[in-house]
Formats: sequence, C-alpha cells, structure tokens
Amino acid sequence: MSRISRVSAVATSAVAALALAACSSSGGKQEDEGGDGASGGGAGTPEMTVALVTHAAPGDTFWDQVRAGAEDAAKKDNVKLEYTADPDGARQSTLVQQAVDKKVDGIAVTLAKPDAMEDNVVKAVEADIPVVALNAGADAWKDMGVLSFFGQDETLAGEAAGDRFTDEKAGKVLCVIHEQGHVGLEARCKGVANKFKGTEKVYVKGTDSANVQSTITAKLQQDKDITNVITLGAPMAMIATKSIEEAGSEAKLATFDLNDEALQAIKDGKIEWAVDQQPYVQGYMAVDSLWLRVQKGASTGGGEPVYTGPAFIDDANVDILLEQQAK
Repeated sequence: MSRISRVSAVATSAVAALALAACSSSGGKQEDEGGDGASGGGAGTPEMTVALVTHAAPGDTFWDQVRAGAEDAAKKDNVKLEYTADPDGARQSTLVQQAVDKKVDGIAVTLAKPDAMEDNVVKAVEADIPVVALNAGADAWKDMGVLSFFGQDETLAGEAAGDRFTDEKAGKVLCVIHEQGHVGLEARCKGVANKFKGTEKVYVKGTDSANVQSTITAKLQQDKDITNVITLGAPMAMIATKSIEEAGSEAKLATFDLNDEALQAIKDGKIEWAVDQQPYVQGYMAVDSLWLRVQKGASTGGGEPVYTGPAFIDDANVDILLEQQAK
C-alpha cells in the first residue's frame, strides 16, 4: 500500500475522534488568566495538578480543540489542569520553569521551538516531574528525556499532501508558512516539496491577518503559474480564501488542520481538503498519559511516538463532522 493510501485509510477510522474535535472547537478559551483549568472527576484517585504549556497564539482556534481534549481528560482523571501559552519560544520556556517552581505533578508541553525549550524541559525532567510532549517536537522530545509524544510526523503528513497534489496533477503549489522558526511547519512544507517538486514556500506573519492576506494576494498576482495553495493552519486557510478571490486567481486551496469555519468551507467547496492531526486527541492523551504515569506507574508508546494523524478530510467525509458539530 502506498504512503498516501495508508494516510487515506486513517481518515475513516479517525472520524469519531475528529467529530469530538469538531464539537469542541467552538466556544473554547484561549488562555487561563488565573492559571486554573478543569478539575474533579470520577477516577477515584487523589487530585493531581498538570500544567499544559503550548505555543498557541492568541485567537488561534486550533488550540481550543487541544485544550478541550485536555480538559475532558482532566475531568475524568480528577486532574487540576493549569493551562498557559505563548508563541514566543523563550517565554514559553519560562512558563515551563514556572510550572516546575510550582511543583506540579506533570507537564504536557509543545516543542515547536525545541532549542528555546530544551533547558527548562530538561530541568523539569531532572526534578522528577513527568513530562510528555504533544503536537510539535516529534524529532526533539526523546533527547530531552520526555516520556511520550502525541501528534503526527509532520514530514510524513506533508508528503501525504504532496502525493495528493501529484495525483490531482497540480501545476505549482504555494506553501504558506505562518510562523518562522517553527520546526513542524517547516517540516510540513518540506514534506510537500519532497513529493511534489513544483512547491514554493512563502512566509507570512500569522498574527497579522492583513499581512497574511496581502502577501498571498501579491504572490498569486505575480505568479500566474500557481495552481494550488496550501496553508498550515485553518485560520490561515480562511484568510487565503479572501486572497484567492482578491487576486482573481483560480488556484485551489488546501490546508493542514481544522476549525469550524474550515469544515464549512470544505462543505462549500472553498477548501478542497484538509490534513488533520486530531488536536482534541492530542490534548486528551497527553493529560491521560500523565495520570497513568503518576497514579498507576504506567507508560504509553513504548518509547515511540503515538501518532494521532494525519487524516484527510474532504467532501467525502466532512458531512459526518458537520453533523456532530451541530449537536
């Protein structure tokens, strides 16, 4: 079976968990001002405190899904969840140090900028605090002594997208990176280029929607050979729909990751397909694995990453997710 066939097969088995993600993606919270999140549950074990530290940017609804999964696991496991986030690597690392200083029972952390994170993550491990990684850092977590990783192989996910562009006979693909220095985003575009040679990268400032739109619009106006655009996050995809219209381009749009708007855009034909990594599952499994470690002495993954994706979402299966979203 080819790599793209294997990835496509994942989509069917992943629909139930993706539906949970779709349900949880609206109405989420960004950052806990007081640091306290979900707690209390039916696990029957003593309450423990877990810090979830991500590189989420304000307003990025993708992280609502990660947090929703983490909160659901926290409720089940009688965990007090303390959520903090900062897209700046140095500041995110400081948040890890603050969790260590609080002597939390476990830390779940994203490693989008591993060089900036390493010192304080290693300090947490050396302080005998169980640490797991999620979402970003698939190539870095083991070297830091982290117990497990929950996410997807970003290069593999990119290659699956590249294979799909090949199957669709794309002409030239523009891969939009919205956070410079983010190793996972770079790996996605590299994976696309590995399998589809007619790929060009462009950098935009993801926290500035006007910059994103104007940069993509300018590229489409300058290069009429671009037949496909792929963004690396659902909010970027929704901005790209405006760029394509503004540029008068006929380029087709695909994206990595989902939110409610992107699901509807797939249904409406504005986005051809999405490569989804099941962020709800990442948050849920990260917290649940720390509960297993602290309360049961158990481990997950056997020293290998636990993959939650990639899975393709397109017009063939988007209705299932929209139905769940509406409940």
